[in-house]
Amino acid sequence: MSLGFGVVQLDVTIVNTALSSIGRSLGGGMAELQWVVSAYTIAFAALILTAGALGDRLGAKKIFMAGFALFTLASVACALASSSSVLIASRAIQGTGAAILVPNSLALLNHAYPDEKQRGRAVGIWAAGASLALTAGPLAGGGLIALIGWRSIFLVNLPIGIAGLWLTWRYASETARSRQRELDLAGQAAAIGALGCLAGAIIEGGARGWNNPWVLAGFVAFVVLAALFIAQERRTRQPMLPLSLFQHRLFSLASLVGLLVNVAFYGLIFVLSLYFQQINGLSALATGLAFLPMMGAVLVVNLLAARAAERFGAAMMIAAGAAIAAAGCIALLDVERGSSYGQVCAQLVAMGAGLGLLVPPLTSTLLGSVEKARSGVAAGVLNATRQTGSVIGVALFGSLLEHKGAFMTGVHISLVISTVLFVGAAAMALLGARKVK
Repeated sequence: MSLGFGVVQLDVTIVNTALSSIGRSLGGGMAELQWVVSAYTIAFAALILTAGALGDRLGAKKIFMAGFALFTLASVACALASSSSVLIASRAIQGTGAAILVPNSLALLNHAYPDEKQRGRAVGIWAAGASLALTAGPLAGGGLIALIGWRSIFLVNLPIGIAGLWLTWRYASETARSRQRELDLAGQAAAIGALGCLAGAIIEGGARGWNNPWVLAGFVAFVVLAALFIAQERRTRQPMLPLSLFQHRLFSLASLVGLLVNVAFYGLIFVLSLYFQQINGLSALATGLAFLPMMGAVLVVNLLAARAAERFGAAMMIAAGAAIAAAGCIALLDVERGSSYGQVCAQLVAMGAGLGLLVPPLTSTLLGSVEKARSGVAAGVLNATRQTGSVIGVALFGSLLEHKGAFMTGVHISLVISTVLFVGAAAMALLGARKVK
């Protein structure tokens, strides 16, 4: 299960170090690079809730293995891609596999460890493996690209996938099937369409101009599909996204904080990856090393966040983490073409530490805001909202880099937007705490 969640997280960060190499190899501009990242996260965000329901209906082991096989085969297709369009399509299939892996890995862990204490330890190992993969992604990607080439970052998933499939077949036991669990296919179709149209309109807005008819049509289509999605979720008997969850103030605030934080953090990862390679001329390996302190801070602070939340309160730690990340963004505003790594390293560490501090208490707060019977759905909603934030962040910030060719202006605007989002997230965390009191 740790391999399943870990390989998903690995591919969130490992691809960023390869963006310049992919662009040189397959051609295309900023929009194509945005789609390489966003196709994965769109599928991941849009399908994760349905994938969990599918595991409930047909058995988590069977669906988990299907997801691992799909992810692995799609990774091979990514490695063999002959054009950017083939790579983007393969990344979307890979994201579909990722959406299947995450909820069903948790379901299998829950089934394997009925004892609450043992389950808590197992989930801790599961999460730590993912954090390690997230941290190692940029460095592993940079090293593989330097030694073999960008295609190797996808081929590394092949042995992981084979090992994961064998271990699951050999050791995991199947979960009980819930035939009465229905799939909300109409809602699923509307969700994919809405998220795809929104990302497409933002991405193409930077390339074609915001008043382009196709861009405007994309925004209109997003509004229409989003309205249809909400209407479908209200009337269906078993919605993929139960809107009643948002009647809980803490749940709504925690979901919104997760969305805002991921817009800022993963949007900036995309921006800074291109800044290091295309503006400052760093190699893929050097770029991976540049991100190592930042991702390392996420991992280290993740381990300390739970105890800090117990002592000072979850809301205070969420607000503190967001404030630290905002301070890192503000301190990075003087970055220019040719700025040395020493001028930006501390700011990157602050951003990583801020994220590491806020995510564990954010997750705990969201899960604690609903009854235990709905904790699985609640966790799926948090994952979906955070991945949606990643899609929006990459689409928006990438478009700012490309608009009128003002790369550094786009970097600075992205940092200002991220600062506002982090400050807003901190304010929402404190507001939620006051409302509860």
